[in-house]
Amino acid sequence: MSESLPPPFRSAIVFGAGSWGTALAALLHERGLDIQFWGRDAALMGEISQTRRNTRYLPGLHLPQTIQVTSDLRALTPADMLIFVVPSKGIRETAQLVASTGLHLQAKVVVSCAKGIERLSGKRMSEILSEHFPATPCAVLTGPNHAEEVSQRLATAAVVACADELVTKEVQSSFTLPWFRTYTSDDPCGVEWAGAMKNPYAIAAGIALGLKLGDNAIAALVTRALAEMVRMVTRMGGKPESCFGLGGVGDLMGTCYSEHSRNHRVGKLLGEGMSLANIIASTRMVAEGVPNTVSLYEAAQTHQVRTPLLAEIYAVLHEEKPAREAMKALLSRDPRPESDVSS
Repeated sequence: MSESLPPPFRSAIVFGAGSWGTALAALLHERGLDIQFWGRDAALMGEISQTRRNTRYLPGLHLPQTIQVTSDLRALTPADMLIFVVPSKGIRETAQLVASTGLHLQAKVVVSCAKGIERLSGKRMSEILSEHFPATPCAVLTGPNHAEEVSQRLATAAVVACADELVTKEVQSSFTLPWFRTYTSDDPCGVEWAGAMKNPYAIAAGIALGLKLGDNAIAALVTRALAEMVRMVTRMGGKPESCFGLGGVGDLMGTCYSEHSRNHRVGKLLGEGMSLANIIASTRMVAEGVPNTVSLYEAAQTHQVRTPLLAEIYAVLHEEKPAREAMKALLSRDPRPESDVSS
């Protein structure tokens, strides 16, 4: 499969005008698709339409004039791919809005690019989309993909996961460019749980950096985070090998060590002593790890998965436990064999 071949899908609608949605709209346009780009904020979309730049979320990227930009769902026309790049907490509402338009009736695939687990229901993002578009195959695009670097056309790899092999390959081809390489997976469950879990762990890595605990401590945290990820993914029905691919350890490393990561930034500021309320108030960007820590922690409790690192992150974010105390609690736990993968 080569980017020199025409894409199997001719058109796409990108829902969500954050940094990642903006980057994907440009990427797919470069691949040769007709792109419609929707966001709910009328003022923002009006500005993007006029200036061709998303100055709020991704100011360095210029969008071609041929990308249709709108905040009006009624202005959209049917497309082959419906791509959801909204924050996880808004995925259900956005899916309901789109379903009410009938745009999905001619779509060949729905693609989830959001990372998270819905609180209370415990559902993955693709499961929520499939509820609203039951007759349309749903694929997942995930991996260590910072929008800032994708917008600069820096070398990037991602994974496309879907139960339908043909759909997986068609989505893979549509997202393949010389600088953007995609792999395939038949395990949406595994890559979605892994992609959701890496966000709280990036907060933990940021906390350790903010506390100046050193590289050794951060490496230990990330390694133990991977062990927790494997336990949770397998308990929820995913394949353990998905944790060792781009959607698992790849995304975990990219998020835990990168200054582009909003979750890492939140953790660093927490470690430096800033309150969570002030951190949230200081940025428009959504750090998915903050709300998703709740849904992931509750899922771990419900399914009796041992996740001490996740529990400490939850205590810092939602029980006002001092960050230094949380890190100390982790380091003072009883020793155990590294190979112990029991839940």
